[in-house]
Amino acid sequence: MPIYTLPDLPYDYSALEPYVSGKIMELHHDKHHAAYVKGANQALEQIHDAAESGNTGAANMLEKNLAFNLAGHKNHTVFWNNMTGTKDEEPLGELKAAIEDQFGSFEGFQRYFEAMCAGIQGSGWAVLAWDSLGEKLITLQMYDHQGNLPLTVFPLVLLDLWEHAYYLDYLNVRADYVKSWWHIVNWEDASKRFDEVRNINTVLAK
Repeated sequence: MPIYTLPDLPYDYSALEPYVSGKIMELHHDKHHAAYVKGANQALEQIHDAAESGNTGAANMLEKNLAFNLAGHKNHTVFWNNMTGTKDEEPLGELKAAIEDQFGSFEGFQRYFEAMCAGIQGSGWAVLAWDSLGEKLITLQMYDHQGNLPLTVFPLVLLDLWEHAYYLDYLNVRADYVKSWWHIVNWEDASKRFDEVRNINTVLAK
């Protein structure tokens, strides 16, 4: 079976400046994301060894390690593609229409999303997602990398709110980081994700 690998960034480290510095991008991708990839592969190897040997006393810890590290890997893979140095600061097409329907307006969505970011306690992510069961957009506070994420939900836009994502640039002022992040959201990528998942058949989950 293939192992998880660290994907390349889809742009140069400095491509998101001045909103996110090249130094943060280098550390965030090459150190933090790489550690989650390594952790996910180690957890899978340890689960295999535990199952094969019958030494399953650490199964609970191994499952938590896998969930944490694999979610960290997958979240970051989406997160990198959710940002761009090309300025296109509003969603278009069907995604824009869905946001306006669910939140009243794009500006209303921004206000709510910013408040949600401010309310995350400790480390986590803010997420705009498609609920394939309810067939609607929803917002989520995701704790650590994996907590509070319902089944049948597909993330469209993820914002990393761990301090390592912004501290070198914004210190502890998370609100300034969030406001800057709006300038680099890749709405084209989010729209593609929306188009891919909104027609997924969830009949088995109903």
